[in-house]
Amino acid sequence: MPVLKELNLQYITDDTGQKTAVILKLADFEELMEDLEDLAVVAERRDETTVSHETLLSELRRDGILSD
Repeated sequence: MPVLKELNLQYITDDTGQKTAVILKLADFEELMEDLEDLAVVAERRDETTVSHETLLSELRRDGILSD
């Protein structure tokens, strides 16, 4: 996740000097969008029940996805 200080942001301002938009590198934008999507998934799944790591491994082995 990019740190705000490291983004090297540039601003577009209006006639009064108020910031109206921001310019950032495309790679930084894409990384921010990916992080935003990840956070949205976390929020959507917040109320799902959890399983222990051992239970997950057992289920994956049982289903043939993971070998012993």
